[in-house]
Amino acid sequence: MHTPPFRLAQPTRLKLSSDELAGTGLRAAEPCCTPAKVSLANAKRRARLAELDGQLHCSIIGTCLSTHELRKLVPKFTGLDRRDASDLEIHHSAVELAIDGGAGAKALHKVLDEHYAAAIRRFDKAADDVDLLKLWDEALKSGDIPPAYWALMTHPYATLSVRQKAFGELHMLSHLVGAANRADIRRLVALEAENAELKEKVERQQNRLQEISAQRDASIAALNEQIAQLTALATRQTPTDPSDLEAEVSMLRDKLTDSDQRVALHTSRREAAEQRALQEQGAALALRKSRDQTLALLKLVQSECDALERATVDAADSHGTGTRQASLDHVRGKRIVYVGGRPGSNAALRRLVEAAGGDFVVHDGGVEDRKGLLAAALPGADIVVFPVDCVDHDSMNTLKRVCERHQIDHHPLRTASVASFVELVSRLHPEHRAQLGNPPPSAFCLRHG
Repeated sequence: MHTPPFRLAQPTRLKLSSDELAGTGLRAAEPCCTPAKVSLANAKRRARLAELDGQLHCSIIGTCLSTHELRKLVPKFTGLDRRDASDLEIHHSAVELAIDGGAGAKALHKVLDEHYAAAIRRFDKAADDVDLLKLWDEALKSGDIPPAYWALMTHPYATLSVRQKAFGELHMLSHLVGAANRADIRRLVALEAENAELKEKVERQQNRLQEISAQRDASIAALNEQIAQLTALATRQTPTDPSDLEAEVSMLRDKLTDSDQRVALHTSRREAAEQRALQEQGAALALRKSRDQTLALLKLVQSECDALERATVDAADSHGTGTRQASLDHVRGKRIVYVGGRPGSNAALRRLVEAAGGDFVVHDGGVEDRKGLLAAALPGADIVVFPVDCVDHDSMNTLKRVCERHQIDHHPLRTASVASFVELVSRLHPEHRAQLGNPPPSAFCLRHG
């Protein structure tokens, strides 16, 4: 796609001549890399949101402010409707407010300062750009990125190279995490929408049930009052004519029959409403169970994301500075057999393990490789891994039996993704287990799995 689906932000309005650029020590840059509008002459003051380069506003607002917060703030300064506007329109309008530098930009800056006051105080301790980058690297390792990103971008010592480094690392991290968990996020969003819809339905049913109960009680009270009035009237009057007495008795009987019919109607409605309430309670219970399962899945996905992020940061540190060992280095010299999976993720896993000094053997479970080779590939392995969503039951039962016979450590993976494998390897680190080749007793049953 050659053009984005929305209008691009206008270029920064700060213009410097070549002589002024030479005086500040900066060089002319391309429009896509125009430096921030913070003046270097006043280095002791934090930069305002409107003073930053227009190319940075999108990443700052998208990372440091949630859509819920923007929906409360942006409509105050624009003509957007808080309920009907899409997330993209809200985000785009917030970026435009930041670029315009008016009251909207000041409000956005104030909200960001209030949310991340602790991070700003922590980054104020930096004496130069080197200390600033150290604090940013610590935030990347801990995963607390939004507060650190805002504190770094507005720091007095944040130079062009510092901001470009933080922007690039944040950009690539969003690609990495999004590619690993896009399917899980789609399922979670669908379940959250279904949860909200069912909650609204239960509330409507409860309100309707209360209205029906109130109408029934009011009707019963009115009928009882009418019966009491008729009874009192009958006791006060003493008809002398037997025909008048019979007519009055017949009228009272008709009214009593009508009252009984109304009571029966309201009773049937009440019983139907109670039945619907029981059904809605069952649906709510099933919804809570589904929510608990979803939260458990989200927790597992988050742990996989954290493990993948730590491995990525460690690998970047290991290749960039040589001062830190990568998270997968403890598989050096180990032979790992991977059964099942997908060709694309298997190739990525092979590169990761071989880069760490390990031996990675793949068997597709019988799709193209013969199943008879599976038993021959397992002996001599230090660990056997298989994703439960990309392997057939026959191959899984075979490798369990062979692993139990040869005392080989074997582990199932939730999915065939790179994140699931990295999270498993992190759990098998020597700090958590004495030796990778000395497995604990298996929790799998050879007959039932």
